[in-house]
Amino acid sequence: MEYGYSILMGIFAGALLLYAGLMALTKDYKMLPYRARTSVKPKNPKKYMTQLSKVIALVACSPALSALAGLWNMVAALIVLIGAGVLFIRLGTRIVHNEE
Repeated sequence: MEYGYSILMGIFAGALLLYAGLMALTKDYKMLPYRARTSVKPKNPKKYMTQLSKVIALVACSPALSALAGLWNMVAALIVLIGAGVLFIRLGTRIVHNEE
């Protein structure tokens, strides 16, 4: 299991991308967990789901990049995971904030 980390991170990134794709296609506000639905009441739920699916797809790139770096070095993979995660979440907040 030399590449176990890369395989798991690849599966996790794929699952997030699948979830983001389903959110973008259906635009169903009830796909969010109940806790998230009660704390956020958007004016336009379909537009909100589209923007949120963009953010989730962007954040899914972080474990995907980490999986690629994990093929080379585990320390680099963890650095890429943390750095890319912070960067993509920050960009995601700007995407949602600019659309409101």
